[in-house]
Amino acid sequence: MRRRYRSGDQKLLREINLSTVLRRLYEGAPLSRARLADMTGLNKTTVSSLVEALFERGLVRRVGLDTSGGGRPATLLDLDPDAGCILGLALGVDFVSVVLTDFGGQVRWRQRLEADPSEGQEAIIARILRLVDEARAANREQCAKRLLGLGLAVPGIVDVQDGVMIFSPNLQWRDVPFRQILHEHTDLPVFVDNDANAAAVGEHLFGVARQAQNFVFIFAGVGIGGGLFLKGEIYRGATGFAGEIGHTNYLSESYRAPCRCGHRGCWETFVNQYSILRRVRSRLVVGRDSLIPGLMEGQDSPLTLPIILQAADAGDAEALGALSETGSALGLGVANLVNIFNPEMVVVGGLLGAAGRHLLPAVEKAVAKTTLPELQQQARILLSAFGPDASVMGAVALVIEAILSNPGSIQPIQGQ
Repeated sequence: MRRRYRSGDQKLLREINLSTVLRRLYEGAPLSRARLADMTGLNKTTVSSLVEALFERGLVRRVGLDTSGGGRPATLLDLDPDAGCILGLALGVDFVSVVLTDFGGQVRWRQRLEADPSEGQEAIIARILRLVDEARAANREQCAKRLLGLGLAVPGIVDVQDGVMIFSPNLQWRDVPFRQILHEHTDLPVFVDNDANAAAVGEHLFGVARQAQNFVFIFAGVGIGGGLFLKGEIYRGATGFAGEIGHTNYLSESYRAPCRCGHRGCWETFVNQYSILRRVRSRLVVGRDSLIPGLMEGQDSPLTLPIILQAADAGDAEALGALSETGSALGLGVANLVNIFNPEMVVVGGLLGAAGRHLLPAVEKAVAKTTLPELQQQARILLSAFGPDASVMGAVALVIEAILSNPGSIQPIQGQ
């Protein structure tokens, strides 16, 4: 008996097929219509209709001819980076960053400002909105492209469905309706996620994990977050809050300094940027010879991670020692993740990504020492392609991923 499809079934099927074609182009362009038909299993007439729908939305472009077949040359298709621009926004504990990119993820404009949590939630959100306005003005002046959406990466637990930051231990903010705030301010589609999850999506779409289906992203800075990318998708857990690896217990002795979440012994207190500062200070307080005091005096600056890295680059033993200790602590946590998830790779990004060249040897040594050999041999440990920009580029990726999943959400361009 021939099945009868309801109109709703047919619409959903077309949306799925439209997404399939666009994602194939994103992953393997340039491709011809015939090649798309072979790859998707759709007939050529259906593929041509779907491609026309993507043309109408300005998402794809013609990029040449394929003459390899010997017959009539086939038109090659690719995603159009000029389909529109995307706003990517990252909120950190001590910074706010925004980028304006094209549809291919190439940065057209950027701005990054320091932020002080003591300013208060209202003041920092006002600063975020001012940065968004600056980015929109830059788009009008430099690109004059339609804005396809806004992505926001935040340091905390997020209700992705509603775009609400439920809780940020390091900011001590609760129940912030970011999607509502940003949509009312911009009238754009808004996508909000945890910074580590966003960074993992970005790394998968256009970073070092583009071909990986199973990897762990460690977002390291003021805190430590994890993006678990399993079987080609972000793993969110039963209630959507998976990945809070920074709050796994590392050493819980009562004398340990409390984490900002309120507990003691959280892994992130041993491997975040503050732990590096503490290790350096403990070395300097006993009068060890180091370049660091001179650098601080010459730059009229307190002790900061950039100064420590500057000293490490110059071969300073105390800076290198503090970084190595931090790398060892980071490596023990990485080893646990490798043993649990058996990933293809572990990617480290965020503010500590800038220190990666000094941290990585100690991380790799600790992983080799404490991971089951059969698992350790399979997992590569890599630095993010975006370093400190991992979260803001992840915010861009949230928008691109949403469009790849539902191209029909993009309105056709008038006159196409």
